[in-house]
Amino acid sequence: MGKKQLVLLFFTAFLIMLGFGMIIPVMPYFAKNLGVNAFMLGTLFASYNIMQFLFAPLWGIVSDRIGRKPLIGFGLLGFSITFILFGLATSYGEMLAYRIIGGIVSAAAMPTVTAMVADLFPPKERAKGMGMIGAGIGLSFVFGPAIGGILGTFGFAVPFFAAGTVAFLTFFLVLFALPESLPKEKRTGAIQREKRENPIAALFGSALSLLYFILFIVSFAMAGLETTFALYINDLYGMTEQQLGYMFLVMGFVGAFVQGGMIGKMVKKLGEAKVLVLGIVLYAVGFLAVPIGSGFWSFALILALFGAGGGMIRTTGTAMVSQRTTQGQGVTSGTISSMDSLGRILGPLTGGAVYAWHPNAPYLIGGVLMIVLLVLFQSRKRYLPEPHPDPAKQESPHTA
Repeated sequence: MGKKQLVLLFFTAFLIMLGFGMIIPVMPYFAKNLGVNAFMLGTLFASYNIMQFLFAPLWGIVSDRIGRKPLIGFGLLGFSITFILFGLATSYGEMLAYRIIGGIVSAAAMPTVTAMVADLFPPKERAKGMGMIGAGIGLSFVFGPAIGGILGTFGFAVPFFAAGTVAFLTFFLVLFALPESLPKEKRTGAIQREKRENPIAALFGSALSLLYFILFIVSFAMAGLETTFALYINDLYGMTEQQLGYMFLVMGFVGAFVQGGMIGKMVKKLGEAKVLVLGIVLYAVGFLAVPIGSGFWSFALILALFGAGGGMIRTTGTAMVSQRTTQGQGVTSGTISSMDSLGRILGPLTGGAVYAWHPNAPYLIGGVLMIVLLVLFQSRKRYLPEPHPDPAKQESPHTA
């Protein structure tokens, strides 16, 4: 794996997700400015994630057939067009339509970047590659909201135009600089063999269901925290959005540092399974510590635990699945993305509901779920298949 290709994938992931981060601070205000109520705003967010959940595995199948680069380019163009159109929207109906279409087309981009890493890295080095991609994503959510907040002062639509422009420029980076990672001889092409690429089978019909379940629960619990934490620190401690922004800045930097600078060494020394367990432990401690936090620095430290733990879980979990899958890497990465999207659909709904019952409930439930995952993984990990020693075996399960 060449250093140049890794750098290109890092910047591709960073630039793709930078656009997502840029709209975070302004989207609620932009929508409410057009008369959108809380339920309608929730529908806008949910519709995007629902489309990502449904279509990411399907785009993964396509990338296994035609290669990675066309799908990344298609996703970037779709992202660019739909975000610019969203910025031009003058009604809720237009907003919803563009979010739905945007969710469908942009689902082709990031999972395919992950599949590229799986193509290019041998199994023993894959966690390091996934970590670099995770670092790019983490940094995008450090700088994206800050940039979006500044641009939003010039108009709520401006960050959407900027995000669309960034995606369009990234398309040219991919087109001219990023090489294809999946040779024609390793692509799946026979329609009669598509059944083996069924993403439902990947979830429920394989020995990897445990890892998919862990990635889903982690996303579910974290989405519940992200939905309610601003309310929590404001309702109980009177903290402001600016203070919350600084806390998430700390979390983002810690996550990027862990994924970009530490994961490779940790995996080499401990192995993926132990690093995954450590990440879940950090999440458990973080969730259970929220109810006993009392000030800015204590909450910043708690969020730093999530930044570090999240980097460990997502990086090693994704690497472990990609090392053991009998599916193509495209459909595998798409299925992983779907698990994340499903968690981000159900997590906010559940988190909001239990927060209304008691402010500490989302975090206590999150802590309990992490403990359950620890017990489940430790008791079932011996049933996981061994990693493929030869990367080629993971990319050509359909060849004779």
